[in-house]
Amino acid sequence: MYDLVIKNARELNGKIFDIGIEKGKICEIAPLITQKARQEISLTPQQYLSAGWIDDHVHCFEEMTLYYDYPDQIGVNKGVTTVIDAGTTGAENIADFYEHAKQAKTNVYALLNISKWGIVAQDELADLNKIQADMVKQKIKELPDFIIGIKARMSKSVVGQNGITPLELAKRIQKENHQLPLMVHIGSAPPELPDILSLLESGDIMTHCFNGKTNGILDQETKTIKQIAVEAKKRGIIFDIGHGTDSFNFQVAETAYHQGIKADTISTDIYIRNRKNGPVYDLATTMEKLKLVGYTWEEIIEKVTEVPAQNFHLKTKGQVREGFDADFTVFELINQPKELIDSNGEKRQSNQQIKPVQTIIGGKSYACES
Repeated sequence: MYDLVIKNARELNGKIFDIGIEKGKICEIAPLITQKARQEISLTPQQYLSAGWIDDHVHCFEEMTLYYDYPDQIGVNKGVTTVIDAGTTGAENIADFYEHAKQAKTNVYALLNISKWGIVAQDELADLNKIQADMVKQKIKELPDFIIGIKARMSKSVVGQNGITPLELAKRIQKENHQLPLMVHIGSAPPELPDILSLLESGDIMTHCFNGKTNGILDQETKTIKQIAVEAKKRGIIFDIGHGTDSFNFQVAETAYHQGIKADTISTDIYIRNRKNGPVYDLATTMEKLKLVGYTWEEIIEKVTEVPAQNFHLKTKGQVREGFDADFTVFELINQPKELIDSNGEKRQSNQQIKPVQTIIGGKSYACES
């Protein structure tokens, strides 16, 4: 007897199947499952199912004061099965975060900030003494299933007078820790974007890829994507949305799209203020903005499931496959108008919404907030 059978699961491509789940894993995918189950969920003809959505850039340690939120309020309640906290904490306080994260229904992972206290103030990399490579290595060793990467925020307000040096230290730390994924925040200069990109390698993640700042990927004079960014994409640098309060611009995203440069992953950079007051609100709203830019729903779903799972080596997540974790998002596509706003105040009208209605994590089902 299965713990759960999902009937009439329908993907965006129209394929319909049943899913048998036991002990939190997908055991069987078939056109029809007749085996009995302790629980059965049957999707309606209006509902779709995908692998559980992954938001790979959030801030969700509730004990922080600058950037913080609650994992389940941005996760399971919003159709997101897995969140990756992007450097809220460092070596000194990530153990406390881990104890909180274990209590969440949502799967929670963390990128360790190379600054030992994380983002307790805006300028966490202005003091190089806060970058302690030995402490980073020890915490990665202690929490190998929780810490899945490292984070460095490379903008003027963060690094102070240190320029590119914190990123050089981050790359050294990365190499000393089995080439863990490195996410790098880009913002105002210095350091300059070419200096940042010159240090990044294939598999490194550049977040806030479509920000509207002068130091972003858009050349403000020619209104085209800077060649250094085009070359970085070709080299395998991962472009992550990281929407945030100040880091997603419709025009930059559209210009990149028309030049054949698409984001690899779609994430929110959500925390309590931009969740409640906007312009972020939730992952679904960020996904809707990329649909407005021109991405297909199939692409969008891939960029919140399979791709982030691969980037961060979450080997049993991101796909609806036998042997994978039983994490799913059930959603509807609703043809209703909705106003969307980017980080710089530009408003656009969307005519189609994506609405998560049910979140399934490890085979356990939860209703989403409307």
